[in-house]
Amino acid sequence: MTNDVSFAAPSPGPSAPLTSAPLTSPAVPQPEQRRILRTALPGPRSRQLQRRRDAALPNGLGVTLPVFVERAGGGVLVDVDGNHLIDFASGIAVTSVGASAPAVVTRVREQAARFTHTCFLVTEYDGYVEVAERLNALTPGDHPKRTALFSTGAEAVENAVKIARAATGRPGVVVFDHAYHGRSMMTLAMTAKEVPYKSGFGPFPGEVHRAPYACPLRGPGGPGGVAEQALAALRELLERVGADTVAAVVVEPLQGEGGFVVPAPGFLAGVERIAREHGIVLVADEVQAGMGRTGTVFASEHEGIVPDLVCTAKALGGGLPLAAVTGRAELMDAVAPGGLGGTYAGNPVACAAALGVLEMLADGTLLHRARRIERTVREQLEPLAAELPAVAEVRGRGAMMAVEFVRPGSLEPDAELARAVAARCHAEGVLTLVCGTYGNVIRLLPPLVIPEDLLREGLDVLAASIRSAS
Repeated sequence: MTNDVSFAAPSPGPSAPLTSAPLTSPAVPQPEQRRILRTALPGPRSRQLQRRRDAALPNGLGVTLPVFVERAGGGVLVDVDGNHLIDFASGIAVTSVGASAPAVVTRVREQAARFTHTCFLVTEYDGYVEVAERLNALTPGDHPKRTALFSTGAEAVENAVKIARAATGRPGVVVFDHAYHGRSMMTLAMTAKEVPYKSGFGPFPGEVHRAPYACPLRGPGGPGGVAEQALAALRELLERVGADTVAAVVVEPLQGEGGFVVPAPGFLAGVERIAREHGIVLVADEVQAGMGRTGTVFASEHEGIVPDLVCTAKALGGGLPLAAVTGRAELMDAVAPGGLGGTYAGNPVACAAALGVLEMLADGTLLHRARRIERTVREQLEPLAAELPAVAEVRGRGAMMAVEFVRPGSLEPDAELARAVAARCHAEGVLTLVCGTYGNVIRLLPPLVIPEDLLREGLDVLAASIRSAS
């Protein structure tokens, strides 16, 4: 089966000076930007490789779609059987600038030819410093800042907790319902979802307290009172545990694995205000929502908050493992020399990749693209919420969008329907991801460089899958 949709450039809106084609360079050829299905999915070569995988890897490593990718770029993944899949996952928000972006690939090649590693804690290199300088300038607030680089999002979050504890002399950490912060033991304690992330791995570190997140769809007090109710609960929690024992409040400005929840207006500003009142460090976990994904460089910018510490990862490295904690200089400097770092932290090749990502974000084109993607998603999917009782909500910001499914006539989560929709999309060559505390949300994370017509085709497949599965 082959899909031969022609590639026609759409007419961009007046405020979105975008092109249909992905950002490419002759030096880094991109896969043909079409959905092409040459076999059923997974194809015979992928199934053969899957048998090898099953024999060599543990069961604990799950997989969303068991196809093996040969190359990728723009909005397309090409598997070993020659199928071209529309990518609505971006490696879980990692390849936001594309999986083979010229600005990233060129810098990586040049750096790898010079040297691949020295350990920045042993001998230094300027790429690390340049990434830090750029993050210091880009993160919200004009106060003096410092940046420390790490390898993963969980590492960044865990080090933010360390920094907050060192700066305040307090042990406590406040997180929120539906939060996801990572898979290390400390970040698992901070993560809300039990299965599959926490089940069987306890006991977890203590001094972690959980407050309600201002979820408009399900929060207490109805849509109008969600923020007020959640902030009142946060104040009550701090009174109960002792605000003077809390080092940090860690919050996702737009929740990721928890269901792509956009907080009710005023909630994040209220959290910031409460943290300031009590001398608590406000940490924004921007691991999934940051680096242009929501149409601003950082999701915190939508609410006008200025976190004390900002955690970034995923898209920062353009596909290579890199993470960062950026924050107020006086907080970052509270840790004694040797207290931060890691063997691979701020690897020079990953830093080179990050500089390519930052170069692509610099002129604002990709931020416009993220906002354009949101408009397109809403245009094509929001009518389903009025048409189908099973679609509770289409929500998100920029290129971080989601559809939540419920049992008709209620807000009871329908995880079975979400899985069925994802399976139908996968069979048609559109890669989607399921998320949410209840597993009832389809999340959309297309690369910011996806061609407009490819995006629309993928959304057509998704909409048809929702209708048929419902």
